[in-house]
Amino acid sequence: MPDVTPPDDGRRHVRIGVDTGGTFTDVVAFDERTGVLTTTKTPSTPADPARGFMAGIDKILGQLGGDGSDVAAVTHGTTVATNDLLEDKVAHMGLVTTAGYRHVLEIARQSVPDGYGNSYFWVKPDRIVPVDRVREVAGRLDVDGTEVTPLDLDQARAVAAWFRDRGIDTIGVCLLHSYADSSHEEQLRDVLAEVHPDAVVSISSEVLREYREYERTVTTLVDASVKPRVAAYIESIRRRLDTYVSTEDGAPKAADGACGPGGPAFSIMKSNGGVISAEEVVHQPITTVLSGPAAGALGAAVIAREAGWDRLLTCDGGGTSTDVSVVLDGRPTLTTEGSVGRFPSKIPMIDIVTVGAGGGSIAWLSPEGTLKVGPRSAGADPGPLCYGRGGTDPTITDAHLVLGRIPPHLLGGEIPLDVDAARTGIADLAGRLDMDVEACARGILEISAFNQANAIRQVTVRRGLDVRDFAMAAFGGSGPLLVCRLIDVLGLAAVVVPPDPGNLSAFGLLTVDVRNDYVQTAVARDTDLDLAAVGAVYDDLRDRAADALVREGFDQADHVFERTADLRYDGQAFEVRVDAPASGPVDATFRDAVVEAFHDAHEQLYGYAYRDDPRHPVEWVNLRVTGVGPITRPRLPRLDARDDGTVADARSGTRRVHFTDWHEAPIYWRGDLRAGDVVDGPAVVEEFGSTIPVHDGFRATVDELGNIVVRVRDDSGEPA
Repeated sequence: MPDVTPPDDGRRHVRIGVDTGGTFTDVVAFDERTGVLTTTKTPSTPADPARGFMAGIDKILGQLGGDGSDVAAVTHGTTVATNDLLEDKVAHMGLVTTAGYRHVLEIARQSVPDGYGNSYFWVKPDRIVPVDRVREVAGRLDVDGTEVTPLDLDQARAVAAWFRDRGIDTIGVCLLHSYADSSHEEQLRDVLAEVHPDAVVSISSEVLREYREYERTVTTLVDASVKPRVAAYIESIRRRLDTYVSTEDGAPKAADGACGPGGPAFSIMKSNGGVISAEEVVHQPITTVLSGPAAGALGAAVIAREAGWDRLLTCDGGGTSTDVSVVLDGRPTLTTEGSVGRFPSKIPMIDIVTVGAGGGSIAWLSPEGTLKVGPRSAGADPGPLCYGRGGTDPTITDAHLVLGRIPPHLLGGEIPLDVDAARTGIADLAGRLDMDVEACARGILEISAFNQANAIRQVTVRRGLDVRDFAMAAFGGSGPLLVCRLIDVLGLAAVVVPPDPGNLSAFGLLTVDVRNDYVQTAVARDTDLDLAAVGAVYDDLRDRAADALVREGFDQADHVFERTADLRYDGQAFEVRVDAPASGPVDATFRDAVVEAFHDAHEQLYGYAYRDDPRHPVEWVNLRVTGVGPITRPRLPRLDARDDGTVADARSGTRRVHFTDWHEAPIYWRGDLRAGDVVDGPAVVEEFGSTIPVHDGFRATVDELGNIVVRVRDDSGEPA
């Protein structure tokens, strides 16, 4: 963890993380001089996310008593690209491909969602680019990059003019085997720039230098589709940051050079667990498609390492959805087989599963008369019934409020909640189900808990992991609300609720290194592996990663490189990604280490491996290098133990709370708890951004980092 001293120029050097969610925008500020962390929240503004972003900056600077000139850097987790893809807001695009491959999107893959049991009812969705907007260009490369037929430049110019004349300004280029040699795609990009200069163009050899034509084509088109919107949004934020200042009364206004020389450094969270500068992200916007959820997983990983948890699940509950992931040995697991909505994306991303079970998820009745919860959400506006902003449907938040599990307000009293409105809505739903109000509210929460549990099983059981071997970190505004039921349902060892759980994703943004991933397909059997050629590919990828880190402002002495490889048994359709030695020559020792790691990983995932079996040789498929630029991370403060008194000193009152029955439960204010304090259920622990209902039969213990660890209590009163 680097320890960099800020320059002595009289400024505070505040770094700010801003995570924009569907309901709230979360903000965390880290003063590099004092080491103090400050957190806050502000309502999101879906119509103009940049407005909520700047409101959060202004609010937290007001808490600090500072202004724009104190801001040294801002890191942002954004859902702009994610939402466009989830809502199918793809651009009016065109595709250029190799002659004879016009129907690559039509053919796609044979897989059917939810298995072939539903295939009779399944209709293949519309392609991201319909076949009438796909153009072919003659020219051909072999699998190893050898030119078979030169690119037909006259035909390329005619294709560019065809797109220009029809007003198609967003274009993806994916030519056969361009992962092995990019020259044809680069020539085609130059022709498009000459003939159709207004076009936004993405070429596959820059987006994903990896084989499998369908996935590479879709990934390139997704990159092209989100590029205009992401670029406009980032530029809007960049412009406002560069001219931002707080006046004496806290109102923002424009002023030249307000944020110091050239404005603050501005970075965006990437799906792979790294960040990228705003200047670079407009050239590779697809890397941000899981920007927000990735930050939460990174923040949880930092907490887990410090607290001694090496195997951790993460449950990030927001207003619209819940995101779950796995942390092994202090690092979130990565995948290159992810997707956003219906679009496969082969870029490296933290392995996250999302389910529509957030605080604003709506409870409704199916045509058969059964109770359902989500995935439709009331969002931030109008929000749940209890917000009093015109919402018409009961939500998970309304159910918690009716049962007394959350206070009659949010954000420490900033947002009052209407208990009567929530109860009326739940009562109407209960009447249609012939249930009492409490049973209906419990049913809503039970369905939500099982939705979250099923998402957790997808990232564990389906990947060969036993969920019972893990603790879970619960965070986000709604993440800690159902932890006791999840412990029961999944058999979890414990649940860790970090301090300020509602702001952990924004905190995660301040812990993230710059990371750039580079991949090259190089298929070869292990027995025929040319070690010199493999070494040359790794060197080339390392050079590309180093160039990117230099552009990001990192000295060569600070560069860190990670090597990985994708391997499979000969004849398999998919690969397993494993770590390779990060340094040293690519020799027989290197090869043996990677192959052994592959056998181990395959056995863990699938229950078997073919060690020393010549009938099943190992095949190397993709080589990967990640360039890392380390940053200064906030140090987690330690919480003092209680010198005198008892945990009762943290009690702020009592409230009627319903778990299996009504209780007059004690309410604890988390800020008054100390290391070693124990809270036995039934009870509720409240704080500014979230709430932890501790059910009867459970115990919550505060550790020295301020985490609250929830476990089942055995008959003796001790945690089981």
